[in-house]
Amino acid sequence: MISRIETGKRMSKIVKHGSVVYLCGQVGSGDTIGDQTRDCLANVDALLKQAGSSREHILQAIIWVKDMADFAGMNEVWDAWVPEGHAPARACGESRLANDTLLVEVTITAALIET
Repeated sequence: MISRIETGKRMSKIVKHGSVVYLCGQVGSGDTIGDQTRDCLANVDALLKQAGSSREHILQAIIWVKDMADFAGMNEVWDAWVPEGHAPARACGESRLANDTLLVEVTITAALIET
């Protein structure tokens, strides 16, 4: 069964299928890569909680940065956010994002918390 949460015409913020949760791409606000990454990951935390998952259950992360010169700054925030021993499979690349003010976007796939 497929469950869609906060569905609009273009996308759903959360899609659940079986025991897997898919989040739409998350962005953040702020002037620096650190600010935007922190805000983005706070959005991820909120959506994972709403879906019945958590950062300890992330299976895969796909990260786009506007400029690879910001890779280290993004990783500094990411590394502090990922729980010890729970690093997901991850890819990161440089990409043009939806608008010029965005510096980072993160897409997450996670497992549901078993109850």
